[in-house]
This record gives sequence, C-alpha cells and structure tokens, in this order.
Amino acid sequence: MQKDIIEKIKANPDYQKLVKTRTGYAIKMSIAMLVVYFTFILTIAFNPSALAMPLSDGSVTTVGIPIGIAIIVFAFVLTALYTRRANTEFDDLANKIKKSVGEN
Repeated sequence: MQKDIIEKIKANPDYQKLVKTRTGYAIKMSIAMLVVYFTFILTIAFNPSALAMPLSDGSVTTVGIPIGIAIIVFAFVLTALYTRRANTEFDDLANKIKKSVGEN
C-alpha cells in the first residue's frame, strides 16, 4: 500500500514540477549567498586594506563593519524570500499533490 502511494506521488507531474522548481530555487539562493559570503572572505584574505578604511576621518568604525552587517541582512532577506515562496507556491503544489493522491 505504501509503495503504491509513493509511486503515485513520484509519477505525479505536479510532484515533479515541485521538486524541480524547489531544487532550482534553493540552488540559486545558495549560490547567491555563497558568492556574497566568499567575496567578503576573499576580500579579507587578499585585500584587507579595502575593508580597513575608516568610514570617516577620525572614525574607529571601518568599511568592513557595515559590509559585514549587510551580509547578515542579505542572509535574512534570502531566508524571508525562500520562506514566502515555500509558504505559497510550494505549499500549494504540495496540497494539490496530496489531493490528487488522496482521491485515487
């Protein structure tokens, strides 16, 4: 019985669309975060003076601080975007799949 349900789900075109869409979106979001993060880390490694410049004359705060904060905010924004899409499009597709499997 369980295997029948699993096979129905796997054969469902909505399930295949869900997996493809969700995986593609997650990969794009992960790549975006990795590019931003590793750009920051590589800048620290190879050009630390670029991030060590003070924000203004006599300031103790360097350019690296707001950039680091921006990276953290960027991570929160990506999380919010993924959550919003997961709670709308992905959940709608999942519910559609549940209904189609439950009717059969």
